[in-house]
Amino acid sequence: MIYIGSDHGGFELKEKIKKILLSWGEKFEDVGNTVLDSSDDYPQYAISVAQETSRDERSGKKFPYPWKDRSKGIILCRSAGGVVVASNKVKGARAVACYDPKQALHARLHNDANVMALSGDWLKDSEIEAILTAYLKTEFSGDQRHIRRLKQIEEYEKK
Repeated sequence: MIYIGSDHGGFELKEKIKKILLSWGEKFEDVGNTVLDSSDDYPQYAISVAQETSRDERSGKKFPYPWKDRSKGIILCRSAGGVVVASNKVKGARAVACYDPKQALHARLHNDANVMALSGDWLKDSEIEAILTAYLKTEFSGDQRHIRRLKQIEEYEKK
């Protein structure tokens, strides 16, 4: 399942992404905001996406298992920065802001990012499908150095 959420700053792009996901046959759940509200705040949507996305990891389900079988998150705001900060407060969430397909690929290969943040202000429509493809189709590399680093983060989260 793909969980997607945004505040007003990412709402228009979120609606475009939902159409793309539908055309690809992807299952997703919009956790909000479901209406354009210029006074809404991003933390609640970012945290909701991160909680849903990281549920398996918080429950102790052991990895690796295929990325295609795991929950994924997509969060949006004006810059992508705020939603990354909020999402990464949730244990098991690994949110990364992606501004192009290369960043999305790197986020998956090196960081096993399970939440991708996108900017409603700075992304070109022409790049959205390539960014989504890179994020949704790229397995974590499984390289020992990346596993070691992710374990260090996991250990810190246990404190």
